[in-house]
Amino acid sequence: MAARPEQQAEDLREAMFAIGRAARGAARDLALADTATKNAALCAMAAHLRQGKADILKANAADVDAAKKGGLAGSFVDRLTLNESRIEAMARGLEEIAALSDPVGTVLTDWTRPNGLEISRVRVPIGVIGIIYESRPNVTADAGGLCVKAGNAAILRTGSDAFRSAQAIHAALAAGLHAAGLPKDAIQLVPTTDRMAVGHLLSGLNGAVDVIVPRGGRSLVERVQNEARVPVFAHLEGICHTYVDKSAGLEMAKRIVVNAKMRRTGICGATECLLVDSAASQGVLSELVKALLDAGCEVRGDAAALASDARVKPAAANDYGKEFLDSIIAVKTVDGVDGAIEHIGRFGSQHTDAIVTDDETAAKKFLTQVDSAIVLHNASTQFADGGEFGFGAEIGIATGKMHARGPVGVEQLTSFKYLVRGSGQTRPG
Repeated sequence: MAARPEQQAEDLREAMFAIGRAARGAARDLALADTATKNAALCAMAAHLRQGKADILKANAADVDAAKKGGLAGSFVDRLTLNESRIEAMARGLEEIAALSDPVGTVLTDWTRPNGLEISRVRVPIGVIGIIYESRPNVTADAGGLCVKAGNAAILRTGSDAFRSAQAIHAALAAGLHAAGLPKDAIQLVPTTDRMAVGHLLSGLNGAVDVIVPRGGRSLVERVQNEARVPVFAHLEGICHTYVDKSAGLEMAKRIVVNAKMRRTGICGATECLLVDSAASQGVLSELVKALLDAGCEVRGDAAALASDARVKPAAANDYGKEFLDSIIAVKTVDGVDGAIEHIGRFGSQHTDAIVTDDETAAKKFLTQVDSAIVLHNASTQFADGGEFGFGAEIGIATGKMHARGPVGVEQLTSFKYLVRGSGQTRPG
C-alpha cells in the first residue's frame, strides 16, 4: 500500500533534514582539509568523469530524449545536451580549479593596534552551500568542484529535466571524494525531483545551509528570493546588450555582435539586444543586421532596423528587456553612448553589457556608468563566464551587490574572520 500524502511529505522533510545534517558534518571536515587533499579530490573527480563517460552519456541521452518528446525549445535542449567534448570540458574545469590558489587561510590584511593587539582578516569557508539549478548538467561538476576547493559542502538540487544526467555526474564526483579520503557527503545531490524539496532547502534545513545560489530562469530565481530563509547570491536574467558606437570598426563590430548572439544562444551571457548609434556611418546598421540574419538569427527591430533589411521583423514593446535564449535578437538605434546607457538602465538586468568603439572617451563613459556586474569594451558578452575569467569554473553570475557579484568562483565562496593575537591585554573600564 502506498504511503499517504502526509506520510510522504514527512518522509521527504526528514530526508532533507538528514541531508542538511550530513552536509554540516562534511563542512567541518572540509574546512580542515589541506590544499593537497582538496586538489587530489578534484583531480580524482575529473578522472572518474572521464572513466564514467559512457554512463553519463547514456543518462543524458535519456534526459534529452524526454526533453524532445516534451516539446522543449531547441535552446533548452542544447543546454541540456552532453557529448564527449562537453564531458571533457567538465573534467578539465575540475583540474583547472585544482590548479587555482587555495583561498582558505589567505590573510587579506593585518595591522597592529596601539595597545599591541595584532589583528588579521583571514579567508574561511562559508560552510554549506545550497545550489538550485535547472537544465545545465555541467553545473553539477562545476558547483561541486568549486565548493570543495573553497572548503564548503554542497547540496545540489537539479531540475527534473536533467536529473538522470546529474545523478551520473554526481556518482563520479562521489567516487573522486572517496578516492581522496574526503567525506562523500561533501557533495550531495537531492535524490528527488519533488518540488517540496526545494522549499525545505530554502528553509535552511534547520540552520544547516549558509547560503543559496539559484541558477536558472526568472521563475526559479523569484521563488528563491521570495522564500529563502538564508542569504541568496542573486542571479537574475541575462538580458545582455551590445552597443555599437559610431566610431566602431565595422569588421570588428560584426565579429563581436555575431559571436555575442550566436556562439551559444541559450547561455546567460548571450546578447539579447543590439543597440546601434544613430550617428554611425550609413550602412553600419544594415551590415550588422545582415550579418546576424545570414548567421541564422531572427532580427526584431525598430523602424531603422526594419528599413535596413526586408527580412527584419517589427519588434514588439516587450522584445526590449526580454531574454530570448534563442536565435532571436532585438535591435534598436539610440542617440550615442548616452542613449545606450539610458536604454540599458531601463531594460537591462545588471548582468553583462558591452560597447564596441574606438573612442576611448565613449568607452570610459560606458564602462563607468553602466551598472552591471560585467561591462566589456570591444569584446563579446559571451566572455561572461568564470572559466574565461580564470576562475576555473563558476556557479553562476551574481547580479546582486552584496558579497558576490559577477562570476561566482572559488574566492566568492569564502567569507572571512578576524584573528586577534594579544599578550595579556585587557580593556580599560
